[in-house]
Amino acid sequence: MHALSHGTTSTPTTIAVPPALSLPVIEAAFPRQLHPYWPKLQETTRAWLLEKRLMPADKVEEHADGLRYTDLMAGYYTGAPDEVLQAIADYSAWFFVWDDRHDRDVVHGRPAAWWRLKERLHSALDSPADHLGHEDPVVAGLADSVQRLYTFLSGTWNARFARHFHAVIEAYDREFHNRTEGIVPTVEEYLELRRLTFAHWIWTDLLEPSAGCELPDAVRKNPAYRRAALLSQEFAAWYNDLCSLPKEIAGNEVHNLGISLIIYEGLTLEEAIAEVRRRVEECVSEFPDVEQEALRFADGLDDGTVRGKETSAAVRACLGNMRNWFSSVYWFHHESGRYMVDNWDDRSTPPYVDNEAVGGK
Repeated sequence: MHALSHGTTSTPTTIAVPPALSLPVIEAAFPRQLHPYWPKLQETTRAWLLEKRLMPADKVEEHADGLRYTDLMAGYYTGAPDEVLQAIADYSAWFFVWDDRHDRDVVHGRPAAWWRLKERLHSALDSPADHLGHEDPVVAGLADSVQRLYTFLSGTWNARFARHFHAVIEAYDREFHNRTEGIVPTVEEYLELRRLTFAHWIWTDLLEPSAGCELPDAVRKNPAYRRAALLSQEFAAWYNDLCSLPKEIAGNEVHNLGISLIIYEGLTLEEAIAEVRRRVEECVSEFPDVEQEALRFADGLDDGTVRGKETSAAVRACLGNMRNWFSSVYWFHHESGRYMVDNWDDRSTPPYVDNEAVGGK
């Protein structure tokens, strides 16, 4: 089907959404938002990728805008101060580059290079200032983006973010091992691993600097707030699986909900696609009820004090951005060149990656 996409240009364009991936409820009930800073964001992140040598100049020129990385973040953290959104967008662009490096290290059999990178990323996360000039652009890029993210809230938030991202790095290491050994995780193993490799709690943490308020543990761990956050992230991860299944089968991937369903539950490809889609649709249909419960919780936080009013407003802002994540992720998958496998010369080699990663074979 065709749907009207409103986000990244001054004139809306008609995007063809394949029927198997079409979600009319997103198009109807989750209107797309876009941060007004987006044009500048795109320009600045493109320049940052060049400055930090995270993509070769020719790849930036040819592919950076078409990958739509900044669109994804500008459609999510819509109320963020400009400098917060810029730091998040640069970090997000770095994350995609790191994901590509991880993939190329697997494809080209570079376990020693991957191990070195993993250890250096752990170090850069804990002491970014010491790694700003690192010879590996992926290490220096993480240090630069994280050091900026660490300036917005308290040391407590920084420690939580670091703890969550250390877990993501280790999850990528488990993926490296699985892919190298050809191990397809069971459905339950995959779902647990995916929450880490998709960085569910990182993107949720970043809702707070976007809202200008660090949320107390009791608020973040409220069942309705946490469920709303999880639904928005699960939707994104599973919809990504739905859209990237052809790309990942072409690249001999082992990490996709559809692949685990085929291997361990004996589903055909068509049945696996239908099951992933069912799970995606459940996230979308459950979210509005949980959202209303979380909004009632937010109302109750306004106890007449300044702090209560601020916390209530911050929770409402975070919930609004959780809602934005549905439409931002949905349109990203149909606009970004990252998923246009049929247009690639080689379906197993994305045209925007640099095969000659630092570290060699």
